[in-house]
Formats: sequence, structure tokens, C-alpha cells
Amino acid sequence: MNLLEVKNVSKIYGGLKALDDVSFDVKKGEWVAIMGPSGSGKSTIMNIIGGMDTASEGTVILDGTDITKVSDRALTNIRRDKIGLIFQQFHLINYLTAVENVMVAQYYHSMPDEDEALAALERVGLKERARHLPSQLSGGEQQRCCIARALINLPSLILADEPTGNLDEKNESIVLDIFKQLHNEGATLIVVTHDIEVAEQAQRTIVLEHGRLAKIVDNTAHKNENARSDFGDQSGLGAYGKPKRTS
Repeated sequence: MNLLEVKNVSKIYGGLKALDDVSFDVKKGEWVAIMGPSGSGKSTIMNIIGGMDTASEGTVILDGTDITKVSDRALTNIRRDKIGLIFQQFHLINYLTAVENVMVAQYYHSMPDEDEALAALERVGLKERARHLPSQLSGGEQQRCCIARALINLPSLILADEPTGNLDEKNESIVLDIFKQLHNEGATLIVVTHDIEVAEQAQRTIVLEHGRLAKIVDNTAHKNENARSDFGDQSGLGAYGKPKRTS
């Protein structure tokens, strides 16, 4: 059963077509990655799916609702109730502690509950850092706080934009382990990334180029080095020229 259906979506800014007739779907419980070079439309499609922007053409059906046809207020409610957003830049409130940042998401959804917020932080290994401000947390800890905030309202879809982009290899591994656990529990994830090693954790990878859908790669059938050519990988480089890790 599809949780998300993107049908013939285009986005035009002035005379620039940032997305051009893009279509794909995401099944409930599936983990999908979206890749592409800078300017390919990754952030644009994420913003449209996440209800932070609107399509110029086409439809986006999320959990049975065409979010391209609802009012701004209804779209805000859908974003609040059905989507958990994880950002590369974290967007934590700098004067609130980790637990208070998680409780902010509860406040906009229903009612803050500190015990539930602490449990969400414990799930991502941050309970002992719950009373710390963002400035007192490492980059990896801030990202895990962002994940806890995204999960607190039990969203239908977890949407992550470059969630490991600002992390070192150790913290990237921690975040990916959390995503794997969520997926094993039945969560639906869409992860926008430049990193082929992050994308390969997903079941499928949607590749965008110049605003168009270039290909969809079935990662479950491509778990060896020979499959890297599907992502445009050449001569020891990861996707789009990023060096592969050697350890």
C-alpha cells in the first residue's frame, strides 16, 4: 500500500523549472533515498512532500490526502500530524534544553509531556543530556535530539534532509543505526542525501538530475561494488564525485 504518491510534479520559480514532471511512490513501511547533484531538485521535492512548499503542477497524495489541494491551514495540520522532519542544520531553539526542544513539537501537536519527551531522548541515547542546551551538545547529539523531536508525535512519514551531512563518520553510523531500527519497526522514511553510502541503506534510491527523474535503483538487488555504477560511481569516487570511505 502506498503512503505517498508523487504524480507529474513540476515546480517553476520564475522562468526556472526546478522540478519537471517527477513521479514516484513510496510504500508504507519503505525506506527510500533521494539523490542527485546540487541543483537536481532534491530539496525542492522534499519541501513539497513535507508541506513547506507547493507544486506548480501535479499532485502529491500523502496517506490518502492530496496535499496540493488543501488550504494552508490544513497543510500546516498535515505537516504537524503526519510528518516528522529532520534537518541538516538541526533548527533547535538555542535557549531551550534538549527535552524542551522535543516538548515544543508536542505543544504544537497536542500537549507537552516531559516523560514522553525524555523517553524519546532515551530512545536515541540522549536521556543523560536532556537538560543540556544545544550549545552544550555535539553535532551528533544535536542531530539525535532533532530525530527525537521528529518522532515524538508518531508521524506517518519521517522526512530527513541530509541528516548526516554535518556529522563525522562515528555519528553518521549512530544516526543510520537509529534509522535502521525505525525501519525495522515499520517506519516509513525518505532520506535526501548526497552520500551514496547513506543512500545504499535504503531499499530504493530515487535519482534526480536537472529537475527530472533520472532513474530508480532497487538497492536490495544491488548490494555489491558492481552496483555502484547505477549511481554514476566511477574511478574510486562515490556518487557525484564524493570519495568513498576506505574504512
